Amino acid sequence: MAETGASPLPSTPPARSPLFRAEQFVWLNARVLEQRLFAHHFLHGSPDAVEAALDAYRNEDGGYGHALEPDLRGPVSQPLHTAHALRVLDAIGRCGGQRVERVCRYLTAISTADGALPAIHPSQRGYPAAPFVPVVDDPPSDLLSTGPVVGLLHRNEVWHAWLFRATDFCWQAVESLEKSHPYEVEAAVAFLDSAPDRSRAEAAADRLGRLVREQRLAALDPERLDAFPVASGYAPGEHHFPHDFARTPESLARAWFTDDEMARSLDHLAAEQQDDGGWPIRWRQWAPAPALEARSVVTIEALCTLRAYGRYVG
Repeated sequence: MAETGASPLPSTPPARSPLFRAEQFVWLNARVLEQRLFAHHFLHGSPDAVEAALDAYRNEDGGYGHALEPDLRGPVSQPLHTAHALRVLDAIGRCGGQRVERVCRYLTAISTADGALPAIHPSQRGYPAAPFVPVVDDPPSDLLSTGPVVGLLHRNEVWHAWLFRATDFCWQAVESLEKSHPYEVEAAVAFLDSAPDRSRAEAAADRLGRLVREQRLAALDPERLDAFPVASGYAPGEHHFPHDFARTPESLARAWFTDDEMARSLDHLAAEQQDDGGWPIRWRQWAPAPALEARSVVTIEALCTLRAYGRYVG
């Protein structure tokens, strides 16, 4: 057969390795976006392909919709979809330029009176959504939606007028946390890990880490999960582990946990890979399609976390 001049296909992981099994799960079950994101992370795939797949979720208002975040269905832009898009752009080194300028204009347009983001914009009304994300007419600002977005924009040195008040909101929300829950803490960490004032971020993270341990928000021993209560409103078994808070060794949250606690957490994460090659979702499942789409997202996140800590996944 004559040579075509095409570049060779990327090498595949060894058969039956955790990465190979995850790859089979992704090709069988994932959306095109996660297929291309997996290829970018682990098979030397092009960031252009990821960006092209992400474009399918972008709306004219500069935000993102179309169930990019699987638990919110329908076409309308939402803060959670847009945060998801920024995470993808950050992962491929493209979180900047005119695309992100348009995102910031969208964020400005939907912000609450104090300049931050609601968890769910009322435009979601009339479209399917998970029952644990209620739609209200006048939603308040929420650290869960604002913290990760502000953190990602600071991480990528994006400067836009929207960031000033949104950053102030995040500082006030993080520094006033008392009784909290794991997802709120994760959002706070996403902000603190990239906040420009590093000394202030380190002080806030130190206080937050003590709160996490005092309130037993992190399951420190996967063999004794009954000793760690599940947060109110969470699904049965919806525990959060040290690796959920400190997704990389560079995170400020890494200092919250001993080496032994983190090792047990990562061992547990590696062992969660299921027979079909994917990782499970721990939150409440409410429809088949969102659950399957979310599994591909958490599978890639699990592999990236294990790799960040030097765990062999090939």
